[in-house]
Amino acid sequence: MPTPASSAPDQRVGYYRWVICGLLFLAATVNYVDRQVIGILKPTLQAEFGWSEMDYADIVFSFQIAYAMGLVLAGRLMDRLGTRIGFAIAIVIWSLAAMAHAEATWFGPWVAALLGMFGFAYSASVAGFMGARFMLGLGEAGNFPASIKAVAEWFPKKERALATGIFNSGTNVGALLTPLAVPWITANYGWYWAFIATGLIGFLWLALWWPMYRSPEKHPRVSPAELAYIQSDPADPPGKVPLRDILPHRQTWAFAIAKFMTDPIWWLYLFWVPDFLHRNHGIDLQHIGPPLIAIYLIADIGSIGGGWLSSTLIKRGWSVNAARKTAMLVFALAVVPIIFASRTDNLWVATLLVGLAAAAHQGWSANVFTLVSDTFPRHAVGTVVGFGGMAGAVGGMSIAKLTGFILQTTGSYLPVFLIAGSTYLLALFIVHLLMPKLEPVVLKPRSSTS
Repeated sequence: MPTPASSAPDQRVGYYRWVICGLLFLAATVNYVDRQVIGILKPTLQAEFGWSEMDYADIVFSFQIAYAMGLVLAGRLMDRLGTRIGFAIAIVIWSLAAMAHAEATWFGPWVAALLGMFGFAYSASVAGFMGARFMLGLGEAGNFPASIKAVAEWFPKKERALATGIFNSGTNVGALLTPLAVPWITANYGWYWAFIATGLIGFLWLALWWPMYRSPEKHPRVSPAELAYIQSDPADPPGKVPLRDILPHRQTWAFAIAKFMTDPIWWLYLFWVPDFLHRNHGIDLQHIGPPLIAIYLIADIGSIGGGWLSSTLIKRGWSVNAARKTAMLVFALAVVPIIFASRTDNLWVATLLVGLAAAAHQGWSANVFTLVSDTFPRHAVGTVVGFGGMAGAVGGMSIAKLTGFILQTTGSYLPVFLIAGSTYLLALFIVHLLMPKLEPVVLKPRSSTS
């Protein structure tokens, strides 16, 4: 028999888990503000420093390779140190790195000399920004493993997709706020202060996180009824799981392949859409705000809608397997029309097509992330998300080089959007082959001393 707390999540149960979800939402917002500044400023920095498309691709690539490395480390960090400490460390690193972009031309010669020792020749400006982006990637890698782990700790399975969709919508809010703030800061104070101002925001978030976050078992604001509801799923065995123990499982590889194939498309929107609008429609820094705001407002709806759709289907009696995959199919199909974005001369038609695809990606992403907490015990979630995120970042490294090459050789976004429009359906097909059912993974946790 389910307890009243597990069967009726009403006002008597409590709401503090949603306060935690709000903190995760704010962290995702800060994460994407810091991440997107370089994309907004691409035409400005490219004009000032004379970067080629491949120079910019290499700057993006340096973020991606650090992000890939950092995700493997971050997943383990969150599982070993816990969400509260691990997340705090991550945001300090990425906030300092975000501010360091402002001084990239100062330390650039040292980075260029270091890279030169390994046979890579870059100008001081390119090398400096590569160094700053590398450190940003290491720090920002902690965001999603920490957030997914927090959701697994604070929410029962039936609410996790919705909670994931809500916090993940912060990425769209961050991407929406950046084109509002960065052009204004740059116009009035210069690009230097755009990096300083946005980098400082992370420390404001830390001032909220540290006093407000504890595990639900130890939190004074969590009522017994809410704790019972949070823990209404069968308990996971205690202990820690090494990375090598998750690798033999097809559930790990289904998640990793989904991330490898589709995360790069989101990086494409984040780092190249401002350039697409500039190249195809003549939109400059002072006028980039409205179309980008429209894109990420639409994407925000997709992020929350992705979690809402599968959660609603589950509440209506669908199996978790059918609900998750049906939602993923809906969003995979919704990406396809982006193929036509580079073929229209109408700015707002192109904007709406990109916005629809971005919304579909976010809806897809909310469900892909939830596959991990559907199939793995809580103590392994951070490690699995970190590994899958690493795979997504490796895919992002590939799209950075490929997009730079395509643009430098063809000058057209059509091949790039063809890739974006077809990837999700193929990824869903592979996920279903590997996981025809969402079967729980049984792991044998090891003690912390083993």
